Formats: sequence, structure tokens, C-alpha cells
Amino acid sequence: MRENKYDDAAFFQKYSQMDRSREGLDGAGEWSELQKLLPDFSGKRVLDLGCGYGWHCRYAAEHGASQVLGVDISYRMLERAREINETPVIVYRRAAMEDLVLPDASCDVVLSSLAFHYVRDFEPLVARIRRFLPTGGTFVFSVEHPVFTAHGSQDWYYDQAGNILHFPVDNYYYEGPREATFLGEKVIKYHRTLTTYLGTLLQNGFALRQVVEPQPPAHMLNRPGMRDEMRRPMMLLVAAEAV
Repeated sequence: MRENKYDDAAFFQKYSQMDRSREGLDGAGEWSELQKLLPDFSGKRVLDLGCGYGWHCRYAAEHGASQVLGVDISYRMLERAREINETPVIVYRRAAMEDLVLPDASCDVVLSSLAFHYVRDFEPLVARIRRFLPTGGTFVFSVEHPVFTAHGSQDWYYDQAGNILHFPVDNYYYEGPREATFLGEKVIKYHRTLTTYLGTLLQNGFALRQVVEPQPPAHMLNRPGMRDEMRRPMMLLVAAEAV
């Protein structure tokens, strides 16, 4: 069964209140760094895996993409994407990214934002993505950082007064499912090491172009909890090229 927590009504309602849901890309702390990794979209065929509300689809369309396919397993996500981020260039399709079938070399750019940690089997997905791209094609994605996913709880340790002490990192080399608490709900995510993320790309026909552990931008540091994000990495950004 593919992970699809976002079609749970209560969970989706909580997600819709997040800054990145209400404000779009400007509300995402990693956006200023992710944007730097994106290619020139002019005339490009773009695939967004786990497209959510479609913010990245719209960005690609507004920057010259000739066609954009946004894929998500959640019908609630896609309904919202069609409401707020639909243009003639964009087509949204409901599918699990692991099961998506497209012709070889049918995309010039593949994007994915904070979705791969919901995928159990990463290597077959990367092999599939490589087939979607021609030589020279671009693959850019963000995931939750392995330091963030290792322990599983994804929460700080606190003292008796509720002050943050430190963030737990444990069982790092034991890859696999973790039961995390996200927006007050139990969610299954999959932990894998940095070696696995990057090595899987190298073993499946990609060359690494950039690897970034984004810090919160200065203009967002006054938002609740954002300064604490300087204490450990939460996200990993990767740009690769099909070779």
C-alpha cells in the first residue's frame, strides 16, 4: 500500500494551514536555496513527482516550460492544485510516483519536493526517473535530511520546563520505516542514509551537480521555531544530471 496520509481529511486540514500551503513557495524555508538549483525551463518538458498544491508546476510554467506534468497520489492535493495553480501548460495526474509509466526520454526536467521520504523503495524509482530523462536531462529534488529522519520521532528532547535540549539522532545506519509525528498525526516515513541517496544516483546514470543542506533564510528567522532550525539540518537538496 502506497503511503497517502494527505487524503485523510483531518490531516489535510492541518497541512492546509502551514505557511508553505498558504503562502506558496515564499512560505517554504528551503525555497531560496532550491530555486538556485533549478535549470532554465524555457521550452522544457517538466515532470513534478509528488506535486502537492502545484506550486513548482506553476513556477516551471511561468518560466517558460513547454509542458508540465504534475503527479500526486492524493486527490485532495490535486483538487487544490487545480483550484490555485492550473494553467494551459500544466496537466495534473493522480498516480503513485513508483507506478508512473511514461515513454523513455519524455521529460527534460524531473522535480520532486519533500516526497521521496514517503517512498519505500528508492532505487527502482531513481532507475525509472533516469529512463524518463534523455542524456543531459536535469533531476532536482528535496527530501527530509537523514539526520532528521534517523531517530524517527522528528521532535526535540525537552527539559521539564519545556525548553529544547537537543535533537535525537539514533539508529542512523538502520534504514527503513519510521513512525513520525507530523502535524500531530502518525505518519510512516522512510529513513535512508546520505550515502544511499547520493550513491543511488551515481549507480543509476546520474552525475551529481550540487548538494545543499539549506539553512533558514534570514528574513524567516523571526517566524516561530525557525531559529531552532539552525541547530540541525532538516532538509537535503540535490541537483543531478542524466549522463
